[in-house]
Amino acid sequence: MPKTSPLPEAQKLLGLEGLRFLATIAVLLWHYQHFAFGGGPRILRSELPFYQALFPFYEAGEYGVWFFWCISGFIFFWKYRAVVADRTIDGRTFFIYRLSRLYPLHIATLLLVTVLQPVYFAQHGFYFVYQNNDAPHFITQLFMASDWLPPRSESFNGPIWSVSVEILDYAIFFLALRFVTASPLFNLVIILASITTGTQLGTSLAFFYAGGLAAIARQAVADSRHRRMLEAMAASAAIAVPAALWLADIELVAVAGPLLLTYAPILLFCCSGRPALPRRIETLLEVAGNMTYSCYLLHFPIQLAIALAYAAVQRPIPYGDHLFWAAFVLPTLVASRLTYRWFEAPAQRLIRSTLLRKKEAGRTSPAPL
Repeated sequence: MPKTSPLPEAQKLLGLEGLRFLATIAVLLWHYQHFAFGGGPRILRSELPFYQALFPFYEAGEYGVWFFWCISGFIFFWKYRAVVADRTIDGRTFFIYRLSRLYPLHIATLLLVTVLQPVYFAQHGFYFVYQNNDAPHFITQLFMASDWLPPRSESFNGPIWSVSVEILDYAIFFLALRFVTASPLFNLVIILASITTGTQLGTSLAFFYAGGLAAIARQAVADSRHRRMLEAMAASAAIAVPAALWLADIELVAVAGPLLLTYAPILLFCCSGRPALPRRIETLLEVAGNMTYSCYLLHFPIQLAIALAYAAVQRPIPYGDHLFWAAFVLPTLVASRLTYRWFEAPAQRLIRSTLLRKKEAGRTSPAPL
């Protein structure tokens, strides 16, 4: 009889995979303005390619990071809450699963940027976008600890900062479930305590545990006879909130934090059902979800390489050109897909089979998160 995994059978939450992909696109397009770095007058986002269609991403893409934290919280509470609380999974296995997913691509992109940034510095006398590329920052980057303390490190492959902070979320999540409580009331305590800190870690914890509340709610209503009514109420709220904001013409930047903290869990609850979808759509959503991490870490090194190429031929980067936009975005997505398939997934399997105990090595590995 085959051995079973200490974790529950992986279930792809396809709606969340789609949301993860949209959050990645938001960050990708928010960082598109990197191409204007050192290029003269301040960039006018309204002049960027396809602005009329993509303006939410250009104007508010930075909040995609907060959404990532909320999605991570949902997935972790959905998948790990019970097995951590009842000690089915130990701390070593838990962190090997996480680091095997995150570390290989992090170290590869860190080394790539470490090689490319000095070339850019030699051309311009300063680094591309992120300026703190010294030995102390490199050491903290090696341990994914670059942004555990404020302020933001702004170093090397800059987007990794949000993952660095999320590592602490994982540790707090595991220790709290193991040694404190699995009660959803604890989530509320963490959220309320976190939003008062004014730190990156506080913000990430608030969104992580808010996503966790959405997962707990989804699991709680799974077998309820009132499930359809509760889902309809949540869907109504998910539609009504943006409609009300649009009608009221509210300035969103001023309320972005509390708005996302309350709205994102509702949206995750709505999108975490299991609707019957055509197989092609399911496959597309799964592929899109899998490539989010690689897109998140690859897009800055690709931008840096493009900046180096244009500097070498002494031409300005035509970031306002629609064809240039397509020549950056589409190859980045293709590279992300290929990187996941041929580097991320194999490296993950290798690390898990090497580091996990022998009795774990033959067991079925859960799908990557």
